Amino acid sequence: MTVPVLGVHVGARENDADPVAEAQAAGANAVQVFLADPQGWKTPKPHPMAAELAAADLDVYVHAPYIVNVASTNNRIRIPSRKLLQAHAKAAAAMGAKGLIVHGGRVTADDDPAVGVDNWRKTFERQAAEGGFGLPVLIENTAGGDRAMARTLDAWARLWDAVGEFGAGVTLDTCHAWAGGLDLTTVVDDLRGITGRIDLVHCNNSRDEADSARDRHGPLVDGQIPTELLVEVVRAAGTAVVLETPSGPDGRAAEIALLRDALS
Repeated sequence: MTVPVLGVHVGARENDADPVAEAQAAGANAVQVFLADPQGWKTPKPHPMAAELAAADLDVYVHAPYIVNVASTNNRIRIPSRKLLQAHAKAAAAMGAKGLIVHGGRVTADDDPAVGVDNWRKTFERQAAEGGFGLPVLIENTAGGDRAMARTLDAWARLWDAVGEFGAGVTLDTCHAWAGGLDLTTVVDDLRGITGRIDLVHCNNSRDEADSARDRHGPLVDGQIPTELLVEVVRAAGTAVVLETPSGPDGRAAEIALLRDALS
């Protein structure tokens, strides 16, 4: 098979690392960044190295803040989340990003998940009326929560019935899938059977056992998921890959090399 684009996530904040240097040091040809504090509500600003990213031979992906939850029934969370998602999409599109990754979100234990699904539909519907997001919005599967929009395959089916027509995309996170109780030997076919697509793989090992509902990433070769199983997920998906492993620049160079050798 043709080796897919292999990338790394750089920086815990939008301005605390050099994404070009770290990606190049890792031998990556893609990079994922934040444009604002991932735990905050501030409007994104242009990345401080936007010019260098544009000049580098790298595919760029942007991750929306973790706090974005457009599924929420709480107006004080849902409405700011919609606005923040829109702002990040505009900023990511302006820098030529390939996609904006956003977590599927959840509703509380007292809420009907169908309401959360409908809130997702309204998010895409309203944006479509304004001309769309300007780049693919890639919804990412999540690790835990019975009221999560994108944990189980049944939840994905409900979500996709609501948003698939609007051109939404899919990010498959291997750690989240493992922690969420999905079968990694079939997850690519299972998820693609529902959505018709997988646009990006977050290839991460897990520090916890299967179906733990715990989102704790591990290094590619040091975790509860057999490394060969992660390679097979990437192979089956056949799409771009980003490592969000806690391995540091040197460790990620070895991880990129391992993936590239295994896939070639």
